[in-house]
Amino acid sequence: MKKVSLLLVLLFVIGISVFAQKNEVKVNESQVKWTGTKIGGSHNGEIKIEHGFLSLKNDQIVGGEIVMDMNSITVTDIEDKGYNQKLVGHLKSDDFFGVEKFSNSKFVIRKSTKFAGGKAKVTGELTIKGKTESLSFDVFKDGNTYTTQLKIDRSKFDVRYGSNSFFDNLGDKAIGDIFTLDITLII
Repeated sequence: MKKVSLLLVLLFVIGISVFAQKNEVKVNESQVKWTGTKIGGSHNGEIKIEHGFLSLKNDQIVGGEIVMDMNSITVTDIEDKGYNQKLVGHLKSDDFFGVEKFSNSKFVIRKSTKFAGGKAKVTGELTIKGKTESLSFDVFKDGNTYTTQLKIDRSKFDVRYGSNSFFDNLGDKAIGDIFTLDITLII
């Protein structure tokens, strides 16, 4: 009987180490900051994380999903309340992210390397406005904090407004196709 009990305990411990540990993202402590560029300047703001998780196994991210609430998009660099809200409204409109129809964006992790020196390469799929593209990027780990910077080509997600990829002769009205997301996840 002792051998059977010991065997069951051993199988249980081995079973736990085989499966990944799912870690919920602490959404109130985590953040997504965005920066968009235009000729002669830039704008920036934040987007709240609706929910997310990272699955970890043996110092490697083996899965995960981060969902961003596009209705929460803010602009942090414009102090004038009227102009700030005008830009927020424009970002939420169909010209940009169409949040009435596409209320969230998400990233699903498909694979990752093991962390070496606090850094790993992550590959997954980003969905914005119903369009999905594969991305690979470095993630940095410090304790329970995971950070990265994504450079995203908005033209691949049908975010067309002011894009030289879709319109000619925009001149100094052009808005850069690449926008940046600085992401900090705390689990």
